[in-house]
Amino acid sequence: GAMAPGKKITARIKRTLPVKGPQAPTLSELMRWYCLNTNTHGCRRIVVSRGRLRRFIWILLTLSAVGLILWQCAELLMNYYSASVSVTVQFQKLPFPAVTICNINPYKYSSMKDYLSELDKETKKALETFYGFSEGKSKVRRSVDEWNSTGSDFFKQIPLLKFEDFSRTATDLRSGHKRKIEGSVFHKDSSIVNSGDSNDIIGFQLCDANNSSECALYTFSSGVNAIQEWYKLHYMNIMAQIPLETKEKLSYSADDLLLTCFFDGLSCDKRHFTRFHHPLHGNCYTFNSGENGTILSTSTGGSEYGLQVVLYIDEADYNPFLVTSTGAKIIVHDQNEYPFIEDIGTEIETAAATSIGMHFTRSRKLSKPYSDCTETGADIPVENLYNKSYSLQICLHSCFQKAMVDSCGCAQYAQPLPAGAEYCNYKKNPNWMYCYYRLHEKFVKEQLGCQQICKDACSFKEWALTTSIAQWPSTVSEDWMLRVLSWDKGQKINKKLNKTDLANLMVFYKDLNERFISENPANTLVILLSNFGGQLGLWMSCSVVCVIEIVEVFFIDSLSIVMRRQWQKAKKWWNDRKRDRSGKAPQAGDLERQGHDNPVCIDEDLPTFNTALRLPLPQDNPLPRTPPPNYSTLRLETAFTEQLPDTLEVGQH
Repeated sequence: GAMAPGKKITARIKRTLPVKGPQAPTLSELMRWYCLNTNTHGCRRIVVSRGRLRRFIWILLTLSAVGLILWQCAELLMNYYSASVSVTVQFQKLPFPAVTICNINPYKYSSMKDYLSELDKETKKALETFYGFSEGKSKVRRSVDEWNSTGSDFFKQIPLLKFEDFSRTATDLRSGHKRKIEGSVFHKDSSIVNSGDSNDIIGFQLCDANNSSECALYTFSSGVNAIQEWYKLHYMNIMAQIPLETKEKLSYSADDLLLTCFFDGLSCDKRHFTRFHHPLHGNCYTFNSGENGTILSTSTGGSEYGLQVVLYIDEADYNPFLVTSTGAKIIVHDQNEYPFIEDIGTEIETAAATSIGMHFTRSRKLSKPYSDCTETGADIPVENLYNKSYSLQICLHSCFQKAMVDSCGCAQYAQPLPAGAEYCNYKKNPNWMYCYYRLHEKFVKEQLGCQQICKDACSFKEWALTTSIAQWPSTVSEDWMLRVLSWDKGQKINKKLNKTDLANLMVFYKDLNERFISENPANTLVILLSNFGGQLGLWMSCSVVCVIEIVEVFFIDSLSIVMRRQWQKAKKWWNDRKRDRSGKAPQAGDLERQGHDNPVCIDEDLPTFNTALRLPLPQDNPLPRTPPPNYSTLRLETAFTEQLPDTLEVGQH
């Protein structure tokens, strides 16, 4: 239906009334307009409420709601980069890992005699001096001149010392003279136990070659530890001077170490093993190294379908001072991983069958920004010296080796050589041992920065090992087994094997369940926006439109009002300045029209026809009013006091 005439006039007046929105002249009017027109009910209640107490309560509630929204949304943003962990177990044919096996004794003692004769003599002398231990005249009686050969200067520099009653007085191993020892004390054992029976402590002193007053004293609660540590120190000096090819010949060959081999129920031999030379463990042999491009896999779990080897340990040819345990060391690892045998190797007993059951787990973490891990290690400023895929251990060892080369001028013997460096030895680098011990102390205390630079790898494979041991061979089968094994190895061994020279090892999957642990993002953008919407709706009955409205009013409109005010002030100042210069009187056009409140309109009442007619005009600047229609039948003199000339003429006709 058609709109009634009265409603038409009201609608037209509504349209032509001044708008108090973005065009509002002041910020307070803009805020008032926003509160009356916004969808967020709290703001409207602040303006509409009667009474101070009620208004104050609504202000408090609205501000509390805004605070809660900001807090909850900040929590949502902070927890956006959180991850949930999922574990998947699947049954499938599994790739068999690489298994690296080493003899605990790195080099045959019989082959090393020439290189170590002087060091061994010095060690035996220490045992005789400090502990009254003698191996018998036949073994000790050597040429006296041998004491004065090349290395003895070095042994004089770093002799073994015996300290009395925790004092600084020490007995020198060589001369037997007592002397006062200066320098800071570092106990290599975790705790020094004073038993009360014997207060003597054995150790050695390392001094800075460039500054003899700079010394560090290393003491040990146990003489065994002291002698071994001192022996290793000199041993590394000697080994660093021997070329790699020579060392490989001095260590065990595959034929020496491996007696029998079975994998997945089939026979295998030394061709399935790859030689790998470890500085501290000599020649090690890796089964299934994947070097020829093929990686063996197993389709059945259980000890019969894994790797089974019998190892020849040859205890009689062990270095008595370097190693104190007998057996082999093994490590299970991925084909691309470096085998850190010295850190995480598992020791295998002789005269025993050792069964190692494996569970395979693959793990994957989310990289930045979810966690501080690295995908390939390419983003870490440490050169990988190991030629294997990145791991935290590789990074830490490489970082220490680089610091060693930078600080001491040579590389530590137990780790790979960086380009252009050479291993430390006392002839070329007389200061290296003091430097190394000081540097290692810093490394352990995390002062080198390696622990801060190096990060975990994001993805890694892990084989959890369960070890069980049985006596092997059994008493009843011992005789025939040892005879057959001796016969198998006949051309190399002329005697019947001793069971303490043998170790039986089995490595197998306990089951073929592959556990895959992965991190997944706990939040997505959709979830985050939904959570924001939930918070806004709960506390402020607000939506995205409401947020856009807030941005528009509080930022765009408020800024435009402030800028308009500043522009008006600047324009007025400029006009006043021009007027002052020219000396002219101010004209009506110079004054800017200012916005003002309408006293007629009450906030809560919508405009009516009567209130619209009572709207006052702006002072001092009358706008032209529309003349009434030129109808001769109308007499409107009383309504219009200031009639225009043409209407007067009409009335007189």
